[in-house]
Amino acid sequence: MSQLSYSLPDGSTVNIEEGQSYEEAVRQIGEGLLRNALAVKVDGVNHALKEPAETAGRLEVITRGTDAGYDTLRHSTAHLMAWAVQELYPGTRFAFGPNIENGFYYDFDRDEPFTEEELAQIEAKMRELAKQDVPIEREIVSREEAERIFADQPYKLDQIRHLDETEAAELSIYRMGRFVDLCEGPHVPSTRELKAFKLLSLAGAYWRGDSDNAMLQRIYGTSWFKKKELDEHLAMLEEAKKRDHRKLGRELDLFGVMEQAGPGLSYWFPRGDILREQIIDYWKAVHRANGYETVTTPHISQAALWETSGHMQFYKENMYVFEQDDQPYVVKPMNCPGHILMYQRTKRGHRSLPVRYCELGTVYRAELKGTLHGLMRVRGFTQDDAHHFCTPEQLDDEVSLCIDLVKEIMGAFGFDDFKVELSVRDPENKQKYAGTDEEWAAAEASLVKALEKHGLDFTREEGEAVFYGPKIDVKLIDAIGRRWQTSTIQFDFNLPRRFGVTYTDRDGEDKYVYMVHRAIMGSLERFIGILTEHFAGDFPLWLAPEQVRVLSVSRDQHGYAEQVAGELRQRGLRAHADVRDEKIGFKIREAETMKIPVMLIVGKNEQDQGEATVRRRHVEGQRALATGDLAAELLDEVARRA
Repeated sequence: MSQLSYSLPDGSTVNIEEGQSYEEAVRQIGEGLLRNALAVKVDGVNHALKEPAETAGRLEVITRGTDAGYDTLRHSTAHLMAWAVQELYPGTRFAFGPNIENGFYYDFDRDEPFTEEELAQIEAKMRELAKQDVPIEREIVSREEAERIFADQPYKLDQIRHLDETEAAELSIYRMGRFVDLCEGPHVPSTRELKAFKLLSLAGAYWRGDSDNAMLQRIYGTSWFKKKELDEHLAMLEEAKKRDHRKLGRELDLFGVMEQAGPGLSYWFPRGDILREQIIDYWKAVHRANGYETVTTPHISQAALWETSGHMQFYKENMYVFEQDDQPYVVKPMNCPGHILMYQRTKRGHRSLPVRYCELGTVYRAELKGTLHGLMRVRGFTQDDAHHFCTPEQLDDEVSLCIDLVKEIMGAFGFDDFKVELSVRDPENKQKYAGTDEEWAAAEASLVKALEKHGLDFTREEGEAVFYGPKIDVKLIDAIGRRWQTSTIQFDFNLPRRFGVTYTDRDGEDKYVYMVHRAIMGSLERFIGILTEHFAGDFPLWLAPEQVRVLSVSRDQHGYAEQVAGELRQRGLRAHADVRDEKIGFKIREAETMKIPVMLIVGKNEQDQGEATVRRRHVEGQRALATGDLAAELLDEVARRA
């Protein structure tokens, strides 16, 4: 029997006999690793631990406690849920059941709608099945065998028939008790691992996300290795409900979606528009201070521009296209082509680079109605967009500047904890990507150098780059531990070629520019939704739509309250006077409900002394201050963005 050799991530190798299980290879690496192991990958293909080894290659071990380990656990729990549904509701048709961040879902086609009571029954059945310690086993079957196995499952058959003939010659299936699924895996070794899970909610979902297809029933759940982790996550979900930006947007009168206008289109009420304006003003000031030029591009353009970019060929279903002057036009889905046209107004030499254009450009995308969610997923949004056009020699500085801005801008909003991912191409399939080897190497090196310079830990995601260039994705961590994808630094080797975007180098030769797409907030709408939930609507002074509310104790102080509010406004603070004929306790409670950072209470004593009693949110005690002293103190806090 021949030996199989496996290379490990640290450069070492391990050897086993052909036909021995992958478990033996992991055991040779270390008993501790084996105790933590869930599955393995060989050259990117998933395998069960007890599966007999057939080919050598690059070996990766998936372990508990890692991102890949949690994904594996949650994918396995999705299968457990499907098995429970099969046991309880025979005849159910099964669609897709993937893991998602912090959880999983499975889509079902069942004649009767699931109820909340049935979710509890399904969860109880899952626990019963999990305790049976059933092994989860991988098999390779032919396409014909797969079609026989799933003969009564139309969605599985559709999935098989959508696969390329070469991909579908042999297929991977996983068995868990009586449940069998068409699946690439990986999965945990046994249902024994599935202990700390909870079914959360029901939703509708179209098959393959297409509204022309059948509407399926989606069940969401979450799964963890330990009960303590599950309890903490459920507590976080309860806190997240209180912080829901849609709820706070209504309560604080900031923003909303108007049904008469249609879904996915956000309206900014007066208070919300002030919040939005503070962010925009800060964003523009920081960018101009760092050598960017702000630009504005039209909301519509001829479709020919999007033919050149390739969007009409590959993205048309997500765009709004209409006729004007017998010509097709497009409502812009992104700002890149407009910035390229501006760059091409004049011939550029190497000494005139880099060029950095930035724009808060409103774009529109035809998102499916079922995917829309408050400000987080909309059809019209303002993209925090910038494009760097530079030479190879300038790459390191340009990428480093992008990271500087991510840290500076996110820091100003109270975010200093990030998860960073570096997405690079698949080294085994270079032909799938635009650009030369030299360009990819230079771009990736500049991204790595910038991350290391700024001391940012990152994970390398091989094969996750889009076809036109490597990128950095930054996921910020909010106040309750959730990750949000926001900042992206993305190279593009495609558009410069499609549009002929060049510069003249030192030798007088025309060369393609290095083009970097860069977003920090992502979209303004989504970022404000994230901010609202991060702060639970309790914005810091510099962002608060209403910074100060002056409360008159009685009718005799109405005029003085108006005077104090007016003086504060003259000095640059957002102040209002509450001079309603209501009791002071009522006014204080309402100001607290509206999360006003500073309340000034003015009664007879304050009016006689020319002062106001200051009451700060989250600060014990009260103190009296003259209007001028208070204004100076608050303006200093605003300037520091404390």
